[in-house]
Amino acid sequence: MKKGLMRLTLAGAMLLSASTGLTPAASAEASDIKSGNPIFTSMFTADPSAHVWADGRIYVYPSHDIFPSRGSDLMDKYHVFSSDNMVDWVDEGEILSADDVSWGRPEGGFMWAPDAAYKDGTYYFYFPHPSESNWNNSWKIGVATSNKPDADFTVQGYITGLPGSNLIDPAVFRDDDGSYYLYAGGGGTSYGVKLGSDMMSVTGQVKQFTELQDFHEASWVFKRNGLYYLMYSDNHSGGNQLRYATSSSPLGPWTNRGVILDPVNSSETSHGSVVEYKGNWYMLYHNAAISANGTLRSVCVDKLNFNPDGTVQKVIQTTEGVPAVGPRSPATEIKYYDLINENYDKYTQQSQYTMNDNNVSFGGGASRAGGIIENMHTQGSYTQLNNINGGAGGKALLTVLYASAESGAAFKVDASGDPSGDGYYLSLPGTGGWGNYSGRTSRLIDLNPGAGNSIKLNGGMGGANISGIIISRIPEALQDTEYPMSGSNVSVGGGATRSGGIVENLHIPGAYTELTGINGGAGGQATITVIYASADSQATFRLNSSGDTTGSGYSLTLPGTGGWTNYTGRASQSIRLNPGTNNVIKLSGGNGGANVSRIIVSLNP
Repeated sequence: MKKGLMRLTLAGAMLLSASTGLTPAASAEASDIKSGNPIFTSMFTADPSAHVWADGRIYVYPSHDIFPSRGSDLMDKYHVFSSDNMVDWVDEGEILSADDVSWGRPEGGFMWAPDAAYKDGTYYFYFPHPSESNWNNSWKIGVATSNKPDADFTVQGYITGLPGSNLIDPAVFRDDDGSYYLYAGGGGTSYGVKLGSDMMSVTGQVKQFTELQDFHEASWVFKRNGLYYLMYSDNHSGGNQLRYATSSSPLGPWTNRGVILDPVNSSETSHGSVVEYKGNWYMLYHNAAISANGTLRSVCVDKLNFNPDGTVQKVIQTTEGVPAVGPRSPATEIKYYDLINENYDKYTQQSQYTMNDNNVSFGGGASRAGGIIENMHTQGSYTQLNNINGGAGGKALLTVLYASAESGAAFKVDASGDPSGDGYYLSLPGTGGWGNYSGRTSRLIDLNPGAGNSIKLNGGMGGANISGIIISRIPEALQDTEYPMSGSNVSVGGGATRSGGIVENLHIPGAYTELTGINGGAGGQATITVIYASADSQATFRLNSSGDTTGSGYSLTLPGTGGWTNYTGRASQSIRLNPGTNNVIKLSGGNGGANVSRIIVSLNP
C-alpha cells in the first residue's frame, strides 16, 4: 500500500455494482463463462491475498478503499470474498475494523494490505496497523483469530520483535514441513522471519533482503516444484510494477528474475498474490478501472504461466478475466463486463424529481438556486430524496441529470436497501460547463419494499450541479383504468373540440382536455398513457396532475403516427396523484397536433 496520496483523476462513466443474487445456470459446467475484471464490484478493494482452504473454496482477503476517498489513511473494514469456480464470487462480509483494535491508532484508519493463514483448526488474520497517531513510525503486525475463514475474528494482539518503521504488507507462507514464515516491509526495506509455533511470535533473527532489485512494498511468497518465489512491488515511475525473485530457501538469498506484471490501469500502486486452484495458477492484483482514481481500486484476476525452467511469464492483464473451473454458483458480485454493458431497458417505471420537490433536502454546504442543487464539490455536501417508493423492493435505476465543468466528479450514493452498507459509486463525467445540463449518469441501487426509502447523494469529490433525479424500476403488475374521450368526466376548451369520442384541435395555443374524478388509489406515482393519432412529425403536450407538488407539470412528447386517423400512438409519462378519487389530469396543447382517443391511468400496486 503506497503511503502517498494519489491525484484525483475520475475519468469515464464506469459503474460500481451493488451486490445481487445470481441464479445458477442450468448447465453443470460453465467453462465458457469468464470472471470479468475487476471481479469484486460491490465495494472498492485492493491488495488481494488469496488462499485455498480445506473446504475447497478459494478465499481472498483484500484491503478496503472506502469511498469517498480521502486517500490511504481512510482504509478500514476488511471484507472476505470467496468462490468455488473463480467466476462467481461472494462477499462474505466484514471481518475486522480499526474499532476492534484496542491497541491501535486512536484516529483509526490505516488498515492496509492483510494476509491470512490456517493452522490446527484456527484461521489467523494478519493486518498492519499503527499504534500511535504518528502512524509512520508505529506500525505493528496485528493478529486476529477465528475458527472460521470468513467470520468471527477476534484481535489477539500483535507480533513483537519486529521493526516499527515501514512494517506494512504482511504475507505469511506455509512451507511443506509445516513451518510458517512472515514477510513484510515497505519504503524500500524488505524483511522475512520464521514464525513461532503460536503464530504470533518470531523465531530467530529478522532477516533483511538487501539483494532485491528496487523493492518498494507488497511482499508475497509461494513455492512451486521446490523453488521459492518472492513477488513484490517496485518503485517504477508512472506506476509500480510487480517483480519477482527466486531462492532455494524461504529466507533467501534471492535471485532477481524481472517484471511479471506491468503497471495497472489508472493506479500508481500495485500489489498481488499468487495461488494454485483446481490445477491452474492465478495472479490476483488490483487496478482502478472502475473509478479511474488510484485510491479507489478493485481486485482483478488473470492466469499465471510458467516456463519449463520455472521462470514466470509476464501476466497479461485482461478485461475478460479467467474461465470458470466448476459449475455456476450463487454470487453477490456482478461481473464487470455485464455491468458496463447493461442497457437497463427493463427499468421503465419512472419517477422524476425536480430539485424543488418537497421530498428533496440538502445540506453540508450544498445550496439550491433556481431549482438547481449546487456546491456539491464541498466536503460533507449532500442531496437527499425521501419517501421514495421501492415497490416490492430490490433493484432500481438511479439517474442523475447534471452539469459540470470538471473533467470528472463522483458521488457516493447511499440507499435504504443497500445490503452491504458500503454505498454505491456514481461517476459524473464533465459536460463542458456549469450551465450545460446535458449530463446523464445512471447506476443500479437497492431499495426496500414500500414508500419509505431514502436516497442520498454525497459530494466532495469534484463538482456537479444537479437539475433532476429519476428513479426507474422494473414495472410490477399495474392497476389500469381506461378513460375514453366520450366519458362524462372529460371536458375540452381553449379551442379543442370533441367529435365522435375523439378530442381534436389540440394544436391550437390554449387548447386543452381535462379529466376529473381520477382514482389515485393510495396516492403517489402513477403512469398516464395517451392513445392518439397525428400527421405531424411530433407534438408536445403539457401535462398537469393533482399530485404534482412542484406545480410545473410534466412534458409529454407524441411522435407522429403518419395520419390523423392512425391511432397507433402511445405516449407515457410518470406523474403523481393524490390519494382518493378526486384527482384531475389536464393535457394542454399548442405545440403540434394530435387527436386523442383515450387515456389510460396505471396505478402502482
